[in-house]
Amino acid sequence: METINDYMPLSNDWNNERLLTLKRLYPDLFTNEQMPNIQEIIKIFNYAGLQETERYEFRWFGKSQAKRNAFTPSNATLVYDEERSVNPNDSENLIIEGENLEVLKLLSGSYREKVKCIYIDPPYNKDKDFVYKDTWKQDIKGYWEDSEMTEKGVKIDTNSETSGRYHSNWLNMIYTRFLIARQLLSDDGAIFISIDDTEIHHLRKLCDEVFGEENFIAIFPWKKRTAKSDVPFGISQDYEWIISYAKEKFNAGLDIERKYYQTDDFPKDRWRLSDLTTQRNAKERPNSAFDMVDPKTGKSFPYNPLRVWGVSIDTFQNYYDKGKIVFPQDYDILKISIPAFRVFESEDKAKALKKYGSEDAIKAASTFLPKSVGLTEDGNKEIIEIFGSKIFSFPKPTSLVKYFYSIINDKNALILDFFGGSGTTGQAIVELNREDGGNRKFIIVQIPEATDEKSEAYKAGYKKISDITIERNKRVVAKIEKELAEKAKKKEGELQLDIVAEPAANELQTKNNKHQSGLGFKVFKLQKSNFPRVDFAPDPELDDAANLELLKKYIADKESQLVNAFNKEELMTEILLKNNFSLNYTAIPQEQFTKNEIVFATDGEKETLICLDVSIAPETVDYLKANTNQKFICLERALDTTKKYNLKHYLGDKFNAF
Repeated sequence: METINDYMPLSNDWNNERLLTLKRLYPDLFTNEQMPNIQEIIKIFNYAGLQETERYEFRWFGKSQAKRNAFTPSNATLVYDEERSVNPNDSENLIIEGENLEVLKLLSGSYREKVKCIYIDPPYNKDKDFVYKDTWKQDIKGYWEDSEMTEKGVKIDTNSETSGRYHSNWLNMIYTRFLIARQLLSDDGAIFISIDDTEIHHLRKLCDEVFGEENFIAIFPWKKRTAKSDVPFGISQDYEWIISYAKEKFNAGLDIERKYYQTDDFPKDRWRLSDLTTQRNAKERPNSAFDMVDPKTGKSFPYNPLRVWGVSIDTFQNYYDKGKIVFPQDYDILKISIPAFRVFESEDKAKALKKYGSEDAIKAASTFLPKSVGLTEDGNKEIIEIFGSKIFSFPKPTSLVKYFYSIINDKNALILDFFGGSGTTGQAIVELNREDGGNRKFIIVQIPEATDEKSEAYKAGYKKISDITIERNKRVVAKIEKELAEKAKKKEGELQLDIVAEPAANELQTKNNKHQSGLGFKVFKLQKSNFPRVDFAPDPELDDAANLELLKKYIADKESQLVNAFNKEELMTEILLKNNFSLNYTAIPQEQFTKNEIVFATDGEKETLICLDVSIAPETVDYLKANTNQKFICLERALDTTKKYNLKHYLGDKFNAF
């Protein structure tokens, strides 16, 4: 049976999907009227302690409504901003300007379970600035006013520490976004969240609920600055924290730059050296407490009673015959003083393949970040280097986020950052791809929050933080392109010769071209739906059927000049986005249709024919009746009853009238 929502341009309705999934799996939990039977559901949890009124849980004011807000669909849209995009035809990276909860909802269908890694640096709730209101109004003026934003940007809503809802406001903001963001993570994906001491204990409990306590990975301490003395209580808070959770399964690690040797006695397999001693003492392993004698030279190597050999006196000869034990005099290239264990490259690859599903040699990452990870000061220096002044406060250094993008072990990963800030993620991904030949892609979301009129950013012409996000990545791309162009020009003659003589040079040139072609990003903006029907308000005095008829009349009246009044490209993007196409779709005109303007749209996974004409010609209907293998989308008002019946009859679920 048709409902009002069937005619609304909505993103995925997660609440309805969860309900339908429950109904499909367990129909006995519903009444004859298809409503959830609470008593039957309670019976599932009929444990001994069910009647207890006290239980362990994490509660705060507004939590239930926040959860519902997270899963309600969006009727907004995203509009392509060609003017602010950089190399849009060569890149699949996205920067989206808009309130991030609404954007996440719009992305949740197209990018569901496709994001390998989320890194975010959300507001820390230590200041009084709070710009996330979780209310999207279809009337643009209403949206800005409700969010307490002015035409220049944002009027900050205060979140005073003296308010009884100080922590609740922050938790509600984070909770809604995490609930929907989890739907975007792939099964082997992970989320990394920067936080300070103010909310770390609350955030850990919240994440236990959203991602599951069993999916907790680690808390990484990050030293953000050198010690200072002018702080309360005389204790300098020099560390912040990165909390990490997996979606379901996750293996972190870092590529090892192991030193392998290639020798004549093992021409088909390179090898490396490993420690032949153990952490066991002579009392624990008496059979391994023996003086090891080199069969070639007769030289004896005494055992260490605190760290005996990793082989026993009985197994030594077997390991030696297999070439697994190396003595100091065996190879001139070695600089060892005691026997060592030989590990073949084939063994490393077999072990890595079994454990991680890849032959790449991997070692576990540590919660102690490497020395290469910089401080906040380094993030400030990067901003000054790019813009010439400090126009953004406390940016994370690229070295920090690079570390987490590295340990996910996926050079083709899709990375999401929905608290984009100055755009550190974009720069980190571009640089990391250049360093290791990766093809990672990013989606950055940043609310158009106003910069302070007294700030360096405002004086430099950046009225919104999202302007900084976009401009930073634009300048990073320009800098890299300049470097590549200068390098190519300098070595043009040399490379031409090397391409013929040296395959390796050819490969290097191909890699450089790949990086250059992948540089850039598309910019999208959150905006009111192109369909006036989203302003329709049902009459509370009428039943559903009567309101549905009113909506149909509203659509016919209000959208009669739809195509003429709105940009066709914007309309197409909204329709495809609501049909779960990614924003990197392509649209190819179909010349075989002579009576209608029809394009073939595809994002590499999904495809459809789409027509935005005000009327579908009979010839077009006849063609589709004879060619039923392709999906078709058109406007509802472009069809009369007969055409709609024929298309529905012949195409079935492949037909969609919007």
